[in-house]
Amino acid sequence: MLRTPVSVRRLDILEWLKDPAAHFPRQRQDDPVEDGVTAAAVAAKLGVPRKVAETHLALLADIGVLRTRRIRRRLYYRRDEMRIAEVARMFDKGW
Repeated sequence: MLRTPVSVRRLDILEWLKDPAAHFPRQRQDDPVEDGVTAAAVAAKLGVPRKVAETHLALLADIGVLRTRRIRRRLYYRRDEMRIAEVARMFDKGW
């Protein structure tokens, strides 16, 4: 995780996913709070192609701060609050 370069876009994504209902429109059948948000929704918010958003989201999922969930044919992303708190505690302890 420490080798991953910091990106303002990734930090924005993490911030938006704290309160997805406030930052992303409700999708037809899916609830952004319960289910998470799609890469397409993140791409639209960032103003980038979906593939770019997928790259950022995959990196955040790989380091463990986002969880993924497949519903039908789409992949949804949400924050992993327990993992984020764990990482914060490690840094607070001077790790």
